[in-house]
Amino acid sequence: MEKLPESDMFDSDAYAPREIARRVENVGVAKTQLPLLSLVMLGILAGAFIGLGALYFVLIKSDATVGYAAGQALGGMAFSLGLILVIVAGAELFTGNNLLAMAWADGKVSTAALLKNWGIVCLANFIGAAGLALLVFYSGHPAMNDGAIARKYLEIAQIKCALPFWTAFFRGVLCNILVCMAVWMALAGRSVTDKAIAIVFPISAFVAAGFEHSIANMYLIPMGILLKASGHYAGAYDAITWLGLLRNLLPVILGNLVGGSLLVGLVYYVIYLRPTARGK
Repeated sequence: MEKLPESDMFDSDAYAPREIARRVENVGVAKTQLPLLSLVMLGILAGAFIGLGALYFVLIKSDATVGYAAGQALGGMAFSLGLILVIVAGAELFTGNNLLAMAWADGKVSTAALLKNWGIVCLANFIGAAGLALLVFYSGHPAMNDGAIARKYLEIAQIKCALPFWTAFFRGVLCNILVCMAVWMALAGRSVTDKAIAIVFPISAFVAAGFEHSIANMYLIPMGILLKASGHYAGAYDAITWLGLLRNLLPVILGNLVGGSLLVGLVYYVIYLRPTARGK
């Protein structure tokens, strides 16, 4: 058999990091130019997609026979469904759109356009995620496994609503570093398989580690509120309220913004897109 040159043996069909940076910037510009109706509908889809990933996660976590570490890892892999749907099927996700900071730093997107995109997409994500929670609640899905799924939703929502502000904030920072790295690496791929593989490991890592994703929480906590209001499940769930949802989302959204836009987007801008780095 003919031996391949070493350069060919390690050749990759993926985009190089500098090319990814350009792709992220160009995609960011295109996102701010979407018509309002398209942006809202794509945002609703993304919220629902992330909710489906969270549903898959809770299903696995509700099985008491699975060990803690295995449940976290398997649940994280299942949750990856959400971002795979967003990237492959097409949708607008607030946490991923934090990478628009690269186009903003390069002067390709105005501050007003950046904030408008983030605001509209975040609100649309909430509609999609909370709307899915309502559909799943009325479907009777949480009652499966003798109500174990419902109890796991309530347990998760209680913990999230009771998190101290700074704990939720830093978990949000760490979460969106990994989410935006997943989006970044997915843009390096040229096939659906490439993108799925690039997404699974960062996303499963943040879920397994217990970090906080604002859009996932827009599904999980409303589901907890609905289940608590049904009165069918006994337990101390005093933190699960609409105010508890707000107390969670405020620090988590801020943390997601810092992690995604500053610690990923602006870092890669400095490395690859700032004027003095372009010619390298």
